[in-house]
Amino acid sequence: MNIKKITLLLGLSILTTQTYAANWLALQGTENPGSAARAKVWGFIQPEYTNISGTKLKAGPFVGQDMSPNMAKPDNKSHETFSIRRARIGVRGTGFPLDDNVNYFFLAEFGNNGITAPAKVGVQVTDASLTLNHIPGARIRIGQFKTPTAEEGLQAIHVFNYINFTNITNQMMLERFTNGDGSDGNGKPAGAPGSQVTTNANGLNGSVGAFRDVGIQVFDIFRVGEWEHSYAVMYGNGNGIGRADNDDNKETYLYWSSELVFGGKGARRQGLKMFAWNQSGKRTLTTSGAGAYDRTRNGVGLTLLKNQYRAAVEYMTADGMIFNGSDGGAIPGRSNNTSNNISTINVLTQDKADGYYIDLGYKIIPSLELDLRYDVLNRGTETVNGERTFDTVTVGAQYFFNKKSRMTVNYEIRNQNAPGYTSAQPPNLIASSLDDRLSLQWLVIF
Repeated sequence: MNIKKITLLLGLSILTTQTYAANWLALQGTENPGSAARAKVWGFIQPEYTNISGTKLKAGPFVGQDMSPNMAKPDNKSHETFSIRRARIGVRGTGFPLDDNVNYFFLAEFGNNGITAPAKVGVQVTDASLTLNHIPGARIRIGQFKTPTAEEGLQAIHVFNYINFTNITNQMMLERFTNGDGSDGNGKPAGAPGSQVTTNANGLNGSVGAFRDVGIQVFDIFRVGEWEHSYAVMYGNGNGIGRADNDDNKETYLYWSSELVFGGKGARRQGLKMFAWNQSGKRTLTTSGAGAYDRTRNGVGLTLLKNQYRAAVEYMTADGMIFNGSDGGAIPGRSNNTSNNISTINVLTQDKADGYYIDLGYKIIPSLELDLRYDVLNRGTETVNGERTFDTVTVGAQYFFNKKSRMTVNYEIRNQNAPGYTSAQPPNLIASSLDDRLSLQWLVIF
C-alpha cells in the first residue's frame, strides 16, 4: 500500500514543478534557478532569559532536591539565567555557473543547547545537504537535514512563534539518544525500591536529534490553481546528527501537505495548510534493556495565517522508544538522599503516547502579536501506574522591531499528573513540584 501511495504522489507531482518559497520543503531544500546566489551567508542569534521559581521535589527518593524540569536547560545548574540559546551561521546557494539545478545548504550551531552541550562540543554542524533538481517531480536531497515530520520541528526555528516547544514535540519528537532504557539488572529504575544500580546512570549519548537525520529524500512541490501540494519520502539512518548509523536499521519518513494559498510570500506567506506525516524505524540499546525496539510516530494537523489572524493545531501519536523523564523527577546523575543510587534517564521501549496542541495568534498592531497555546501529552498510556499526563498553557507576545528582529515573551502555566495514583501519593506529589516558567528571547537574523 505504501508503494502505491508513493507512486501516486510521484505521478501527481509531475503535473507541475513550479515551487513557492513559503513551503518548508522548498524553503530549506531548494533555490530559485537563475536567481539564487552562488554563496549566500546567513544566520541568526537568540539570546534568552529564563526564570523558574525552583520548587524542590516534594516526595520520592530525591525529596528536597532540585526538580529537573525546574532547572534552566541544558546545564541544569540554575533556576534563573541568561544564555545564548542559539547562534547559527550558514551558507547556501547553487552550483551556478556550472549548474543551477544543483543547490546546497550548510548550517552550524554555536549556541548553548541540546545540540552542543550533551556532545561536549563548542560547535556542531546541524545541516549539510545537496539538492538535485534535474528530474521533474522528483527532487533529490541527500545529506543531513530536517526530517519531514511534525510542524514545530520542520519549520524554521527563527520564525517559530514561541520560545519552547510543546510537551508533545519536546518529549515525543525531539529525540534523546541513550545507551540503555534506564533500568538495572533487576528491571527497576535506578533509585526505585529494590534497585541495585549505584553508578553509571543512563545518560544522553551525544546531541539531541534536533528533528534531523542523515539520509536521502525525494520530494517536490506543485501548484494546481490556488492550491499548493507537497510530498516527501525520506530514507535515513535514524541515529541523530553528527554521526553515522549505529545498526543496520533504517528510518522511513512520509509526508504530504496541501495548502490553499491566500497571498504573500516568504516564510510568513498567508494560507491554510493541511498536512499528515509518518516516521518509523528501530532503535538499538546496548546496555540495560538491550535490544532493538520499534519506534513509530504519526501526525496530522493544519496551520492558518490570514491577515492579522494565525492558528495551528496538530495531533500526534507515538509507539515505542518514548522519553520517560528521570528517576523521581531529579536531575540525571544526582545521588539520592538515602543511598548511592543516582537518578537516571528512562525510556519506555514498548509503551505508547499521544497528544495535541492548539495555537492561536492575533496581531493587534502590525508590530505586536499576542499568542495563546494549549498543549496536552498523555505519556505511557499502556501502563496504569506508569502513565503521566502533561498540559501547558502558554501566554505570549511577540514584538517585531522589523522583519529580521523581534522580542518574544512567554509565560508557561505547567501542570503534570499521575492518573494512576491519588493526589497524596508520591508520584503526584512529585508532579505537583513542577513550576511555571517565564522566558524572554531576542532574535536578530542576518
